[in-house]
Order: sequence, then C-alpha cells, then structure tokens
Amino acid sequence: MQIVVDLTRCQGCAQCVFLAPDVFALHGEEGLLYAPAVPDDQTERVRQAAAACPVQAILAGEEVTAGGR
Repeated sequence: MQIVVDLTRCQGCAQCVFLAPDVFALHGEEGLLYAPAVPDDQTERVRQAAAACPVQAILAGEEVTAGGR
C-alpha cells in the first residue's frame, strides 16, 4: 500500500499519528512526516488513520500518486 498526504490540507490534528505511529509522526507542532510505502503489518492501521483524518488529507491505496487526488 502507498499513501500520499496533502500537506496543504493537513492541520496537524495528529489522529494519524495516534492510530499509526509506525507510519506517521509529527515534526514540531504541526509538520507531518510519513512513510509513503506502508509495511504490510501497518495496512489496517493506515486505513483507520485515513478514515479518521478530519480534513481527509490522507489518500491510501495500492497505486497512489501525488496527483491522484
């Protein structure tokens, strides 16, 4: 699974960090870091994180690209 986060939409709510801390991390107060290639054992957590994002900034799928939104 691949993910792309629209950092212009991300508001640093950190729901993704709480739900999938092995994939997402906050840098500073609002900067989000993430691993675009999701390990197989984190797939369900990332799906939950994408669903929980209040601004729907996370796009997850098998072949996600930066322009895929």
